[in-house]
Amino acid sequence: MSSLRFKLAVLLVVAIVSVVGLLTGVLLYLLGPPRPRHTTDPVAQQIEMLARAAVHGAGALPTAAQPSAGRVNDGLTRRLRETLAARGHNLPVIVSRAGRQAAAVVSIPIEGRGWLLMPLPDLPPPEGGIWNVLLGWLALITFGATAVAIFAANRMVKPLVMLEEAVASVGPEAMLPLLPERGPAEVRATAKALNSLSSRLRSAVESRMRLVAAAGHDLRTPITRMRLRAEFVEDDEDRELWLRDIDELDRIADSAIQLVREEAGKAEPELLRIDELVADIADELRTHGYKISVTRLEPARVNAGRIALARALRNLMINSATHGVHAHVEVSQQSDRAIVTIVDEGPGIPEHLMGQVFEPFFRADPARRQATPGAGLGLTIAREIIQRAKGEVCISNRAKGGLSQVIELPAA
Repeated sequence: MSSLRFKLAVLLVVAIVSVVGLLTGVLLYLLGPPRPRHTTDPVAQQIEMLARAAVHGAGALPTAAQPSAGRVNDGLTRRLRETLAARGHNLPVIVSRAGRQAAAVVSIPIEGRGWLLMPLPDLPPPEGGIWNVLLGWLALITFGATAVAIFAANRMVKPLVMLEEAVASVGPEAMLPLLPERGPAEVRATAKALNSLSSRLRSAVESRMRLVAAAGHDLRTPITRMRLRAEFVEDDEDRELWLRDIDELDRIADSAIQLVREEAGKAEPELLRIDELVADIADELRTHGYKISVTRLEPARVNAGRIALARALRNLMINSATHGVHAHVEVSQQSDRAIVTIVDEGPGIPEHLMGQVFEPFFRADPARRQATPGAGLGLTIAREIIQRAKGEVCISNRAKGGLSQVIELPAA
């Protein structure tokens, strides 16, 4: 109801109906038929004169044995009888019409002679009837104006609809789809502007990726030289601190290169049994010393890149087992969603930091940076992969303690 299309359509309907209704009212007032009382009185006088002539004219006027055939007009019959009664003649006249194209006929009873038949001109509707006609006329105008207004509003907001659809179709890669540049001038201009924006955005993202990849690669050489020099530091404590800082720099460079490769590499999705994939990853990580338990595995299939999805699930499990002491994993399927739930027994994350968990290089406790392996890009990479597979990952604190990581993917 609050959309621009709806508001434009209502505005056009109100404007059209108001103008046409006002003009119709003015024309009816100036050019409309005479009021009913101005027409039924003369007709009643004619009936009265004919009745008298039929009675006293000694057969000058022909009569019929039965009233005129056809459908009786109850409204007009009642009005004529009331008008005659007001003039002192209680004549049970009958107004009927043999067909839609035939003229109305008034049947006048003549005592002892039968019925006198008199053609009757079409009379205007009663006092309230003209308003019924006007309301019907306005309803017809409203219907037509609504159709025209909807068509016009759709054409007017088409560039905005195109913009809305283009923005809504932006995927996890933050790229706008290529739009066809056809249609009215405004639509072509909008499509051209969006395509130009998409091209510049794609160039900027690719440039950023190349820059990050180059920086991560170029860091390898000075890091190696620094490691060699640190080995010659005589003081054992200083040498250990130097090597620890160098290891962290090396992890950051590796994570940056991995992130770039993940964004650049787009393997074709395939049909996967995510329950089997989770079981394999859990077995692999347990051999490396991580405490991971699989509590439930329901058969579930998804469409995703195997290597990329395995990397995302591995990062999330390692995060849970590393920071949460012990990770518990389960796979279930609800309706059209495959759900992987990873919970742990750790301290969780402070609520005021929960909105930053997917930011690159985020750590809930910066003081533990040296003691905790990794560069803080695991969750960032995992969410990137899951969103590319049209899924979502949600992280929250559990009521009983620990962290809960829920991954939802469309079931295949």
